Amino acid sequence: MVKVDRRVLKTQESLKKAVIELMIEKNFDDITIQDIADRANVNRGTIYLHYQDKYDLLDKLIETHINELEQMGTWACEMDWFEGLVPYFEYFEKNYLFFSTMLASKGTPSSFRTRLLASFIEGFKGEIGKESDWNTDLSEDIMLQYAGTAYVGVIEWWIKNGMPYPPRVMAKQVGVLLERSL
Repeated sequence: MVKVDRRVLKTQESLKKAVIELMIEKNFDDITIQDIADRANVNRGTIYLHYQDKYDLLDKLIETHINELEQMGTWACEMDWFEGLVPYFEYFEKNYLFFSTMLASKGTPSSFRTRLLASFIEGFKGEIGKESDWNTDLSEDIMLQYAGTAYVGVIEWWIKNGMPYPPRVMAKQVGVLLERSL
């Protein structure tokens, strides 16, 4: 495994944070490379050392979060719904700024929600309907779409409303709902 220089990581984190902060203030399309450089307190050229453009920067940021969520899924599937969902809601809480910006901003590329949904649907494969005899007449594709859309919708609602319930309460509620319906 190649060890990345800590200065490079610090610069990349600063650039990612800058783009998220700017997305709170204005539409992504209106953000310039100079805006990002100014907010991150780096030279414009520094951005191009790490990313092709602002779209590449945003894509890498999204990819990082999607990958971390998918990695959680590898061990969360071994638990019951409640225990398996707690780390996800804790992750959303910890990364509130990112998720609130990506799910609530008007100028956010819609690809984020689509990628998040696709990731959860993929994670639910093999988990949905496996323990219920009454799901035998249902299409797995429809069950996966239903569960994924419901899950993303609840996450969106929770984040847009300022996380009115703690992560453990959300995990319990969503776990019960998923267990009942699937």
